[in-house]
Amino acid sequence: MSISALLSMGRCCCRCCCPRGLWMLSAPCCDDRRMCVCPGPRRIGIPVRSSSLPLFSDAMPAPTQLFFPLIRNCELSRIYGTACYCHHRHLCCSSPYLAQSRLRYAPHPAYATFCRPKEGWWQYTQGRRYASTPQKFYLTPPQVNSILKANEYSFKVPEFDGKNVSSVLGFDSNQLPANAPIEDRRSAATCLQTRGMLLGVFDGHAGCACSQAVSERLFYYIAVSLLPHETLLEIENAVESGRALLPILQWHKHPNDYFSKEASKLYFNSLRTYWQELIDLNTGESTDIDVKEALINAFKRLDNDISLEAQVGDPNSFLNYLVLRVAFSGATACVAHVDGVDLHVANTGDSRAMLGVQEEDGSWSAVTLSNDHNAQNERELERLKLEHPKNEAKSVVKQDRLLGLLMPFRAFGDVKFKWSIDLQKRVIESGPDQLNDNEYTKFIPPNYYTPPYLTAEPEVTYHRLRPQDKFLVLATDGLWETMHRQDVVRIVGEYLTGMHHQQPIAVGGYKVTLGQMHGLLTERRAKMSSVFEDQNAATHLIRHAVGNNEFGTVDHERLSKMLSLPEELARMYRDDITIIVVQFNSHVVGAYQNQE
Repeated sequence: MSISALLSMGRCCCRCCCPRGLWMLSAPCCDDRRMCVCPGPRRIGIPVRSSSLPLFSDAMPAPTQLFFPLIRNCELSRIYGTACYCHHRHLCCSSPYLAQSRLRYAPHPAYATFCRPKEGWWQYTQGRRYASTPQKFYLTPPQVNSILKANEYSFKVPEFDGKNVSSVLGFDSNQLPANAPIEDRRSAATCLQTRGMLLGVFDGHAGCACSQAVSERLFYYIAVSLLPHETLLEIENAVESGRALLPILQWHKHPNDYFSKEASKLYFNSLRTYWQELIDLNTGESTDIDVKEALINAFKRLDNDISLEAQVGDPNSFLNYLVLRVAFSGATACVAHVDGVDLHVANTGDSRAMLGVQEEDGSWSAVTLSNDHNAQNERELERLKLEHPKNEAKSVVKQDRLLGLLMPFRAFGDVKFKWSIDLQKRVIESGPDQLNDNEYTKFIPPNYYTPPYLTAEPEVTYHRLRPQDKFLVLATDGLWETMHRQDVVRIVGEYLTGMHHQQPIAVGGYKVTLGQMHGLLTERRAKMSSVFEDQNAATHLIRHAVGNNEFGTVDHERLSKMLSLPEELARMYRDDITIIVVQFNSHVVGAYQNQE
């Protein structure tokens, strides 16, 4: 199968003219390397270090470390000397698939450049052909496992943590990047001064700065919002007197999930201002904490602090640029707070929370605990239209995007959709040169009349856990774009219970020969001998999301191809995938129910 044929299976999602700042492809007809030219869905120009000529090959895609040396050494089976050109309009700006693409930001005509072939482009059509032997490159199963398991993390919760019996058995999490670097983030922590656990996934866009900041900071804002008045006073007195602070959170992080040490003091000062205001507002008369209100206040306050820090700036040039990058990029968030049988899910954006429920007959059903905040949500569309004048009803959402640009209708950061035009210009002009030279930051969205158009306020869903509620899946939209929610719950449920080898093989209406069925049964038997390939539920789910074939089983060849795509091409077929699978303790949940 040729790489051009493989590429043609996806949509033309080239990122030229895209505010994300990831310029993937180039061609000889582009005077500016940042303005790539997409010659069509069946041919993708690949930049070559030793030559400006775009190369095309019939060899199978190889891992990045193998792929580009082959191109540089001209060792591919055939080389097509094909000149890239633009059709009547720039494909990246006029493609009918654009509104449905996986990019968070849509390109805008302000970034588009009509590209014409350079003079003499026809000379490339006479390119030399090389007659080396065609080669196919596949990752071996150990190589596939190494890639899939690189970011996996598991945590088992002690049944009794010193305060109460936990309703959470543990959780598995994992990430598979498509962007380079990955824009998704994840967090998990135990609340030490109150009860419960916090778990969340964060999907960044226009870079990873905002998702990184939110993944570090949001849980502290939530934990502070849940603290009683007396504990807040103790913490403030400890800071005033220079004593050691009471620990608020116990983090459960993979070594790759780092913290930004440079900004820790700035982040702490903003958090301290928040708890000081909570102390002033709460006189200590009321001891009941409303979890829903605490979650909403924490989300909104963090977003406000991100905006304020960018406006005020910082004398340290590094921090000044950092806070501006955080504010001008964006992130969605889906956070779960589990305390006994009380489950709250706070969602901002289009990541999802899905509850796995095991019915009496052993089958699995999915219960959605979050709503996507995008154009497919009629209530969100109505909310946006009501918040702005009637004469903006047709422009506030265009091509299923906010102001024709942004897919999620709620997000942290993204001050370009929140600040007034005057404020944006003032901050950019007084900011560092890197910001002032960035075309995206200076660009004002079209039909920008009555900001803010975007909010970080979450939609909070409450669910009381039952014994049949076995697990919760939190995942960014990279998973939900590739798998139906019912399939996600079924795969995780069968994995956790070990029942997936006993289910009948479903062929989904396809005509299957006896030989094909024999192959499927042989593959199943081979898997049974090794019990489980994965020791992590999130890894198992990613394996299916990337490698499933039309029969719903993992195809190693397909999985190898998808994981072998170079970084420059991977994002054209899928988004970053981040998953947390939380497993509940049914016996503890049942005991809570019996007590009542």
